[in-house]
Amino acid sequence: MFELKNKEGANYHFVLKAKNGQVILSSEVYNSKAAAENGIASVKKNAGEDARYERKTAKNGKFFFNLKATNGQVIGSSQMYASESGMENGIKSVKENAPDAEMKEA
Repeated sequence: MFELKNKEGANYHFVLKAKNGQVILSSEVYNSKAAAENGIASVKKNAGEDARYERKTAKNGKFFFNLKATNGQVIGSSQMYASESGMENGIKSVKENAPDAEMKEA
């Protein structure tokens, strides 16, 4: 499920949650609700394509990923994972959950 949140004023951001309620992807802050909704649509569109996932290692040795749109812009980032396999499971979860996920406003 996507949760669309009003940060402050006209700023919005969203998270994608797995069925267990864990956040598996977080967006940047958008300057309008419509822009955030477009971001959700972009996640749904790009989630199934493995080439859209940028796998990274942080300076602290933990793993994370970014989901990118066709233009190369990051549309969502994961949490930090202790292992590479944990990160790959996170990517698998986004691929499975995002395309058909409902959206609710939090």
